[in-house]
Amino acid sequence: MSPGVAASRQSAAGCCSDELRCSAETPLRGDGSWSELNLFVMKKNSAMNDLLKVMARLRSPTGCPWDREQDHRSLRFHAVEEVYELMDAIEAEDDHEMLEELGDLLLQVVFHCQLARERGAFDFDQVARHITDKLVRRHPHVFGNVKVKSVDQVWVNWEKIKHAEKHGTQHARPSALDGIPKHLPALLRAEKLVKKARKAGLLTHRPAHRRLTRTALAKEFFALTEHAQSKGWSAEELLRGEIKRREQALRKREEK
Repeated sequence: MSPGVAASRQSAAGCCSDELRCSAETPLRGDGSWSELNLFVMKKNSAMNDLLKVMARLRSPTGCPWDREQDHRSLRFHAVEEVYELMDAIEAEDDHEMLEELGDLLLQVVFHCQLARERGAFDFDQVARHITDKLVRRHPHVFGNVKVKSVDQVWVNWEKIKHAEKHGTQHARPSALDGIPKHLPALLRAEKLVKKARKAGLLTHRPAHRRLTRTALAKEFFALTEHAQSKGWSAEELLRGEIKRREQALRKREEK
């Protein structure tokens, strides 16, 4: 975890602890003393409202210097870090860590919403409403009259609805290969590219490699990485370069 995230976490945790729960009669000053605070009423509000108020306070003129100097760009990798920490907690089957890491990830969402609110772009309520509406639209078999018989049909409907939503907008995805995040790790990006290309009929044959077990394939991946490192090459950069070449070729094939 980065010092910035740790500092932000510590600030938020301190403001939210039971010892620091305050009311209009016992408000908290920016310097930490109990004296005046009309905008920091905590009482028995919902936890989500408390979190939004804490974030607004951290960003206020009397808030935390670190939080106040952040912007969307400076925070972008903190969210990635929190996701990886959550993955560690999930794989460890550690509920305590999962609870904490989910909170840290939620903090990133709230932080970006506060920044956007200050810019007059959007706020947390709009983000929550947007994802709620999208889930309802894309699950017509749950919230509508559409009938499905398999998970495959659910995915087909999802993709059709998503395509219709974005059609004619600046976010339209005319290519079947669109929509893969650029900053995904190379191997995961390659996997998603192959999956999309195969689904679109751009990869009609399977590679004629010798039959490998999962264990043997994993060992080969590691051996290739080891070999690249011994040559002073970055396996990540090599694969990214190959993905770029393959994607360009696939897009040309798609245009024909």
